[in-house]
Amino acid sequence: MLTALARTATRRPLTVMLLWGLFLLLGFGLGTGVFARLSDNVPEVPGTESESAARYLEEMDPAGSSITGVVAGTPVADAGLRAEVERAVADVREVAGVAAVPDPYVTPGMIAEDGHALIVPVTLEGGLDDDAEERTLDAAAERIREIDAPDVHVSGGPLLGLQMGERAQQDVKDAELISLPVVLALLLVVFGGLRSALLPLVVAVSGIAGAFLALFLFSEVTDISVYAIQVTTMLGLGLAVDYALLMLVRFREERRTTEDVVEAVHRTVAAAGRTVLFSGLTVAVSLTGLLVFPSVFLRSMGLAVAAVVVIDMLAALTLLPALLGRFGGRIPPAKTPRNGEEEGRFFARVARFAARRKVAVLAVTVPVLLVLALPVPGMSIAVGDARQLPADSEARQLQDTVAAHFPPGTGVSPVVVVARPGTDDATADRIRALGPGATTRELPGGGAVIEIRPPGEADGAEATALVERVREVRGDAPVEVTGTAARLVDFREMLAERAPWAALTVLAGIVVLLFAFTGSVLLPLRTVVTTLLSLAAALGVVVWVFQDGHLAGLLGAEGLGALSLTAPPLIVAIAFGLAMDYELFILARMREARLRSGDDQEAVVTGLSRSGRVVTCAALLLAVVFAAFMTGGFSPILQIGLGLTLAVLIDATVVRMLLVPATMALLGRHAWWAPRPLRRAHERFGVREEQPELPRKKVPSGV
Repeated sequence: MLTALARTATRRPLTVMLLWGLFLLLGFGLGTGVFARLSDNVPEVPGTESESAARYLEEMDPAGSSITGVVAGTPVADAGLRAEVERAVADVREVAGVAAVPDPYVTPGMIAEDGHALIVPVTLEGGLDDDAEERTLDAAAERIREIDAPDVHVSGGPLLGLQMGERAQQDVKDAELISLPVVLALLLVVFGGLRSALLPLVVAVSGIAGAFLALFLFSEVTDISVYAIQVTTMLGLGLAVDYALLMLVRFREERRTTEDVVEAVHRTVAAAGRTVLFSGLTVAVSLTGLLVFPSVFLRSMGLAVAAVVVIDMLAALTLLPALLGRFGGRIPPAKTPRNGEEEGRFFARVARFAARRKVAVLAVTVPVLLVLALPVPGMSIAVGDARQLPADSEARQLQDTVAAHFPPGTGVSPVVVVARPGTDDATADRIRALGPGATTRELPGGGAVIEIRPPGEADGAEATALVERVREVRGDAPVEVTGTAARLVDFREMLAERAPWAALTVLAGIVVLLFAFTGSVLLPLRTVVTTLLSLAAALGVVVWVFQDGHLAGLLGAEGLGALSLTAPPLIVAIAFGLAMDYELFILARMREARLRSGDDQEAVVTGLSRSGRVVTCAALLLAVVFAAFMTGGFSPILQIGLGLTLAVLIDATVVRMLLVPATMALLGRHAWWAPRPLRRAHERFGVREEQPELPRKKVPSGV
């Protein structure tokens, strides 16, 4: 199949390039429309109590969402400022779609005790469609910003989601501007020529276009998170470079002994192409674990990222062969080692050292990785607030201004209790007694909304404990709890309930794919164990930095006491898939060497010597891409970026260069063992990386 695909690509390269060119136009034209559709409703989980209550309120509550304006930097008692604010309040009340704007000068709690700040809350009408809500938000926010004061900021509610989307778009642009030149420079060092260096970037740009287009298409049927842009773009860019790098290195090797460029392309696709194919499938399978969760966010991320992986894989297997068939004659072959010098001798030495000192290597590396993983059991997740944004963002400035002038808890989202018709007064009284200052609002049809403002943060320990307490005291009454804290409680319960099934799904898929690739039942198990070690170590560092606050300032962040609930599942799913990516790069070469020589120990050395450079370069390039996305200052992306950067670097160095040869040497010939029935099945249906020897013409010297 792959050979036929390669023949088609090299026979009609212009057609293939034209089709991919049209795809690029769609991606960067139509696909970028996703930026206007991003959602910050990450913690919503269909079927949960908090979601049911929220849907009920959307139908029954005449009041809709709200935004907040804050005016500071000058005495609010100033007559000129008061006149400005009152005119703005009157104008905002006239905006279509606005339900209420209280006068901050006569509403208790709206003016700071120090007299240097005031809050202007704006409540929208319920039932507005997306377009009407956006028009209302823009008009109301713009009028408040026209108030003549040193500090005027507007955010909160749906406006916060829009501001996060704008930040996501800007961060993607900045990251691409940073990462692409650095990646190009590194590729120039790796290949020593501009033509070879540009080809991976062509595939990478195709991956980015695919990311945008995939997200846009998914936005037609489901919500797309503000985090999706950075995550899919960084992964699409990184994997595209990885796959192109693997293919180009193999192509240059084939060019050493195959004079015909087209034949070299065919042999490259037949060999390295199989690795790319299974690597893409393995990464995609690693992301299927996200589909087990009912969370719209996790499912949409799993689908979108898997789609981007498949697009990168297809670009490497079709676009790159077409480009090589057309321009590959200008790419020089790989240099032949001189004077019998061993190819990849540095990595061969590392492999021999790890194999000879296998017990010592395991005794040192495993405890180190376990120590790095120690913070993981104490990991906590939270929805987060505007503190996740950089200090120069409007939402963050608003929150910082409120925190500086108003008492703690001001503006904190309340725990929202929906008492449906039939709730007795005694139950409602017990719920109101759980929080001082609880307010009650009647709903049409006989229901009511009880709002309780928790101490501390909207998704802090006190708020989640309050949610649990309400659910305890309500008894059998038709009462439901929603709001930020309730959604977090339900999200945590969903993760705890579905995580084992997600892990089982991923592990089963990975084991099957690795068995199909290697013919061994022990190698998949060894791979999973070593990968989990590196993954736990990377996640432990993320917890230590962003939850506990150690060295967070170096990254332009701060310790928030918890990780974003988006970070752990995405780090685990993506990093696990990337680790399998590098494992396949190495195992493919090891299996080739073993089948040719029959020497299990030397196959480990040969496999690592021939793949070590590719894996190291690929990891370095991918780390550069992930690090570039950490320059935006958005805390969830910083967490994901750091986690993936560390996971890639630890896996490509400590695990693949040391643990893999050490464990392979420890297992010896048993590493490739499988029960006889499975061995027979693999011989019939399995994947063979090697290819039959074909007559080759020696390339004339000097080519």
